[in-house]
Amino acid sequence: MRFGAVVTALLTFGAAAFSDDSTHAIAIRGEPALPADYTHFPYANPDAPKGGRIAYGVVGTFDTLNPFIVKGVRTTARGMWDPQFGHLTYEPLMQRSKDEPFTMYGLIAESVEFDENHTWIQFNVNPKARWSDGEPVTADDIIFTFQLFAQKARPPYSDRLKKVTLMEKVNDMSVRFTLTEDAGYEFPLILALMPVLPKHATDVETFDQTTFSEPVTSGPYTIKEIRPGERIVYERRPDYWARDLAVKRGFDNFDEISIEYFLSDSSQFEAFKKGAFDVYMEGNPVAWDRSYDFPAVERGEIVKEIFEEKTPAGMYGFVFNTRKPVFRNVHLRHALAMLFDFNWVNRTLFENAYERTESYFQGSELSSIGVPASDLERKLLAPFPGAVAPEVMEGLYRAAETDGSGRDRKIQRQAFQLLKKAGYSISNGKLLDAGGKQLSFEVMTQNIGQEKLALAYQRGLSALGIDMQIRTVDDAQYQQRTNSFDYDVIIKSYPSSLSPGVEQLGRWASQSRDIDGTYNYAGTADPTIDAMIDALLAARSKEDFVAAARALDRVLISGHYVVPLYYLPGQRVAYQSRLDHPEETSIYGYQLPTWWDSTAN
Repeated sequence: MRFGAVVTALLTFGAAAFSDDSTHAIAIRGEPALPADYTHFPYANPDAPKGGRIAYGVVGTFDTLNPFIVKGVRTTARGMWDPQFGHLTYEPLMQRSKDEPFTMYGLIAESVEFDENHTWIQFNVNPKARWSDGEPVTADDIIFTFQLFAQKARPPYSDRLKKVTLMEKVNDMSVRFTLTEDAGYEFPLILALMPVLPKHATDVETFDQTTFSEPVTSGPYTIKEIRPGERIVYERRPDYWARDLAVKRGFDNFDEISIEYFLSDSSQFEAFKKGAFDVYMEGNPVAWDRSYDFPAVERGEIVKEIFEEKTPAGMYGFVFNTRKPVFRNVHLRHALAMLFDFNWVNRTLFENAYERTESYFQGSELSSIGVPASDLERKLLAPFPGAVAPEVMEGLYRAAETDGSGRDRKIQRQAFQLLKKAGYSISNGKLLDAGGKQLSFEVMTQNIGQEKLALAYQRGLSALGIDMQIRTVDDAQYQQRTNSFDYDVIIKSYPSSLSPGVEQLGRWASQSRDIDGTYNYAGTADPTIDAMIDALLAARSKEDFVAAARALDRVLISGHYVVPLYYLPGQRVAYQSRLDHPEETSIYGYQLPTWWDSTAN
């Protein structure tokens, strides 16, 4: 197979001798928090004992070990490349610190070189880096991975070279990337997040096919056991090349990690109660208060703990698929959003445990809620008059506040006025379009919790004669339909960070609208959104960055692509008492790869 696209220059200057300008880390803005001689990340315990085991439980199935292809976008075995459980097998060029907004520290690439304007970056491979078969990691592996992904991987991995004008092999251990003018200030750090695959042990022809063949990788674990769709077990490599590096000190403490799969949330929780796995991330505050009265808790074998993170809450809600003609009218979407009675749902279903989400960067300085647009924001938005609603521009927008009755007539009247603007009228108790067809759509759900939310929403919509159907599907069908955008409305979460950036392209940009497997669930393709994302990626100063984030927030809020639901402060985790974790919690909350088994010898 021949690779094309970007030009690769082979400029070999001999043995690996890194420049005096190389550094151990790269930060999105300012300097890295940790010096070159740091000993460990602040949220890791460098003295954590090694040994023991941990078992995780998840709902779903898996049919491949390759997390980088379209066919495996949501059905890859957990743990292979996993931000929650850890990148157990594949590794990135550099490791992201979870205690800074966006800073990358050396891993496979032990150092980097870059210019002030971030127009190029050079990765220098650690001479100690080894594949699981003992072969060294080299510059050729990096180049091979980028070229392979450009041809056969899924977004966003397939897009990385689109913003690279030149990929140069400086020597056997160094690769330099020269970036396009529109790459953005964040892009060098995005390249540092890329995984690396072994050129000598990767079959190019079959790479885009699902597989259960164990790959050659560089990470801390190898696969011990596979039961397709049911269970995967990893065992720690005693010869792991990076185990003594500062970036890994206090990580990868378990000798064995297993991940158990379950068909539903209820079966997963019942299995946790019986000790089938060790850690349960609880997202339901009512269940947190009421459902943990089983014997293992009473005996002290299960610990309940709430971890406080310091990141934005992000967005969680019903997502309208604007690829569907019915959802292309913003007045319609706005009206439908108003008809979700959060106060009634929060009181009736959740005992008022939740807080209402209104911003895509909720609870941070990046949120536009309650803040009038600055001069910098207005300048960014000036070429797009009308893209932001006046009340949103002035910081006066708030989600519809109901009386909590579930039938707030004032809100219903306001929503109906918007529906009339969208061309709808009521006849015989049904909301009809200009052609006499009732407004009807389907919400696709994937579990009982989502189904309950949809039923509550259905109740509010029916009062205005809107026919909302609910279809709960199995995990395989859900993944297939979301990959191909075959739905009217789904319930999705958009996690946020203190450094939103290139992931916004996959969620909202025009370029991701028609590519299967992206996270553009709403089907947005708007030049205003594109321009705000571009400004976000290009921002160098904190002032410019905050302005771009708030401007993007205002555009998305004004577009009413999502019916905002709620968020729950704190991370609720129940776990076996033999497990332990570092005293310090990162700004992103608990980090499972830093936990350990306190009974390990």
